[in-house]
Amino acid sequence: MIDVRDLKKAYVEEETPTLALRGVTFSIAQGEFVSIMGPSGSGKSTLLHILSFLDRPTGGSYTFQGKAIDDMDDRELARVRNAEMGFVFQSFNLLSRLSVYDNVEIPLLYSGIAPAQRRGRIEAAVESVGLSEKLHQEAGKLSGGQKQRVAIARALVTEPNVIFADEPTGNLDSASGAQIMEILESLNDKGRTIVLVTHETHTAEF
Repeated sequence: MIDVRDLKKAYVEEETPTLALRGVTFSIAQGEFVSIMGPSGSGKSTLLHILSFLDRPTGGSYTFQGKAIDDMDDRELARVRNAEMGFVFQSFNLLSRLSVYDNVEIPLLYSGIAPAQRRGRIEAAVESVGLSEKLHQEAGKLSGGQKQRVAIARALVTEPNVIFADEPTGNLDSASGAQIMEILESLNDKGRTIVLVTHETHTAEF
């Protein structure tokens, strides 16, 4: 599914380049559960942003499902990202005044799926993370663990092939974090590819 060769990323500030990625090479097969580990500042999030088409490398090659990203323009990258990828972030990135339903619906607004078909997808995604009873509650009134479960439902609603998770347990207590990891593990058991960034050994052990 994912193949990177000698991947590099440099940031230039005041004409001085800083290498965030120094020639990374690896591949991820469909259905794998992969952890990217390292201390703060080691380039984990930079790598995840490139893998998820939120940024482009400055060197090397990246092939996603057999197609080089260099051959895709920004419009096609956005189309593939919306259709094939789901995202879970440390800070949840929910709209607190909107309901759980409305937050989970957001990716579908850009997918061309008819409103009549959205409801079933949204309800199924929310049910899969055990929050059906919170469907119409404001997201801002949920606990941290519940917010992250909503974020996972939002990532699932487009039925992506791969889920990118950036420190998904970083803002949670250990019990809530374990619940989130169990949900991701169950999604992987059903065939979804999971690529997770973490600095926590116990999280990576999943």
